[in-house]
Amino acid sequence: MVAEYFQNEYCKELNWAVAGRNKSKLEQVSAEMKIEAPIEVLDSSDLASIHDAISKTNVLITAVGPYQLYGSDIVKKCAELGVHYVDLSGEPGWMHYMQEHQSVAKESGARIVHSCGFDSIPSDLGVFLLQQKAMEKYGSPFSTVKCGVRSMVGEFSGGTAASLNATLQSIRKDPNMISILMNPFSLAEGFEGPTQPDGNAVVYDEDFKQWMAPFIMAPINTKNVHRSNKLLSHLYGKDLIYSEMMMAGDGDKGKETADFIASVNPLMGENVPKPGEGPSKESREAGSYDMVFLGVDGENKMQVAVKGNLDPGYGSTSKMIAESGICLLEDCVDLPGGIYTTAPAMGNQLISRLETHDIMHFSEEKI
Repeated sequence: MVAEYFQNEYCKELNWAVAGRNKSKLEQVSAEMKIEAPIEVLDSSDLASIHDAISKTNVLITAVGPYQLYGSDIVKKCAELGVHYVDLSGEPGWMHYMQEHQSVAKESGARIVHSCGFDSIPSDLGVFLLQQKAMEKYGSPFSTVKCGVRSMVGEFSGGTAASLNATLQSIRKDPNMISILMNPFSLAEGFEGPTQPDGNAVVYDEDFKQWMAPFIMAPINTKNVHRSNKLLSHLYGKDLIYSEMMMAGDGDKGKETADFIASVNPLMGENVPKPGEGPSKESREAGSYDMVFLGVDGENKMQVAVKGNLDPGYGSTSKMIAESGICLLEDCVDLPGGIYTTAPAMGNQLISRLETHDIMHFSEEKI
């Protein structure tokens, strides 16, 4: 889907190639989709293959997850060679360990940006835009920001389920992993902020005036927002409290809905998709998402909405990561090397690209 987007949007503007470990499969997909780009063999288990392929490019866009199984050597090589990099990682434990390549990336000039998909672009850029508007209007950022997911229509991927399973396996092998996954500031390079809300319980929110249920993407999105704050020199303040939850409605019906959401895990059970499996084209095009970011400080309140009109994990994410790679290459030429999240790396430039290409829309809403 990423290659299809490049073919349709940029085939005559960019010098690009498709890469993977199985050349015959790449040739088959390229023929089916009429992709004109050259093919490179890149086997993430073969260091020579990684070096050969990566040394030929300026930016690598990778959807190879679970990244903790297949992505570590690729990040290391990009950092060493000064090749820019974007991924779809929602694996905070792995991302924590990848920070060991920070100094090498800074020296080589490689800009490495994790989580350039549904986790965590809407959250990261939604908070970024809200706080910019707060500083313009009130002269200071909001110390409390709440994300409410108003709707999300889409299907989880086999890759997402595989990443969860890989994380569970890593917990058994690495006793430090639990503390990394439980700490909301584990990606903030040693910074520890205030106690954060418990996103695992059903609660009634007085600001949203409705029942709220746990949001399955919150554990990664919240960590990325706090990392962005750290990388932005605490632009949002050192006392930021940030939460993400699903909106379920008011009254008894809202409570019932919230309880149901909290009782279901779409990534566990017998019908979980396998790696490589995902929704049909019709299902992807029927998907959507609508998230609202509410800033609260005393009497000061402001609300920003982030909306997309495709399946969040496929239709929208494939375009998000494509535009992230191009944005990193073309719009961020003055960005120093290092390991980033999307807001401090690309910020308003990426918001502009996502809006221009009708991938995602950002707007301030009246409260």
